[in-house]
Amino acid sequence: MSFSFFRVLRPKTPQEVAKSIKDSLMALDTKTVVEVKALEKALEEVEKNFATMKCMLCGDGEAEPNVDQVSQLAVEICKEDVLALLIHKLSILGWEARKDLVHCWSILLRQKVDSTYCCVEYIENHFELLDFLVVCYDNKEIALNCGNMLRNCIKFPTLAKYILESASFELFFKFVELPNFDVASDAFSTFKDLLTRHGKVVSEFLTAHYDEFFDLYEKLLTSSSYVTRRQSLKLLSEFLLEPPNSQIMKRYIIEVRFLKVMMTLLRDSSKNIQISAFHIFKVFVANPNKPREIKVILAKNHERLLELLHNLSGGKVAEDEQFEEEKELIIKEIQRVSQS
Repeated sequence: MSFSFFRVLRPKTPQEVAKSIKDSLMALDTKTVVEVKALEKALEEVEKNFATMKCMLCGDGEAEPNVDQVSQLAVEICKEDVLALLIHKLSILGWEARKDLVHCWSILLRQKVDSTYCCVEYIENHFELLDFLVVCYDNKEIALNCGNMLRNCIKFPTLAKYILESASFELFFKFVELPNFDVASDAFSTFKDLLTRHGKVVSEFLTAHYDEFFDLYEKLLTSSSYVTRRQSLKLLSEFLLEPPNSQIMKRYIIEVRFLKVMMTLLRDSSKNIQISAFHIFKVFVANPNKPREIKVILAKNHERLLELLHNLSGGKVAEDEQFEEEKELIIKEIQRVSQS
């Protein structure tokens, strides 16, 4: 009598896991999956393989993951071109498989082998994968998954730099205004990470693409959507006032058209937008090297500006005192400019 069917299955090696994932993803090819039942079976196989990958990367709840196996799996996934397949097949996958993939993605990117992030290096050699992820914001089924994967990529300066300088970056100005609120909010989170996470990279990008970038950004600040105006104004304060962007800010605050945008936002029906606009407007006014054109605009509109500022209050008690002091200084400076 044989009891071989009681034998415990040998756990798969990282090489076998990577190969299984690759084979099951390849089987999703529409040329080979003709029938609905065949597709369902192929998707089940992918889901099973993803669960195995997740278990190897995260542990099974009882045992911690084996560090060497985790590193080896990352290496094998790159070697077998699985990273590319994971991205390209994302839209076909079921909900559970996508959830597991997003979870595993962040762990794979963090794996260092011989002082190199092997999955990051793989993406550096296949930058088109980042463009593909950005474009996926147009597919609301997978937009949030792709957004999560993109933000994990943006943690690495080389990948953030590529997205900023790629043609696909311009798409974010459209995506942040998509009618689907969840997708638009997620796109804005990614957009914000791109502009705030790596100071030096952002500063170099803004220096090289100043005109194109701020032409597009002005459209966000003057959007008919309250959410877009408020978010983009708040974000502008965050990256414009960062020390690495000091030269960008000096350039921004001598441009009449941007002063006019801030003056318009000071008149916005939303108090939150008025206050955020004030924090950028004050930099135009406080600039000791104001060009003549800026002084002329301030002098010409001084009565309306003073009325707006007198009616503007900070709100929170702790911040209110500082806000009032700053406001007083700006009022005095506008009065001085209008009298000179």
